[in-house]
Amino acid sequence: MLELKNGYAVIQCVYNIDRQRYEGVDASILDKIHRKKIDISDAIYVVNIEGYIGNSTKNEIEYAKNNGKEVIYHENDKK
Repeated sequence: MLELKNGYAVIQCVYNIDRQRYEGVDASILDKIHRKKIDISDAIYVVNIEGYIGNSTKNEIEYAKNNGKEVIYHENDKK
């Protein structure tokens, strides 16, 4: 979902709060979608509550950094 906040276009992220696997979902397609969002963004915002960053998010952070994107952490004390 695209929202306009304080002059910024925000592409809504997808949360997996229950950390369950979704049957029938092609993970490679989701990965491509997330990377495309990073490609068209100036920065990514990492929601790292209590320092937690999952493997997929770690890969997205690395991808963003390798493509010159700013990485902003919700909690500055990242682990």
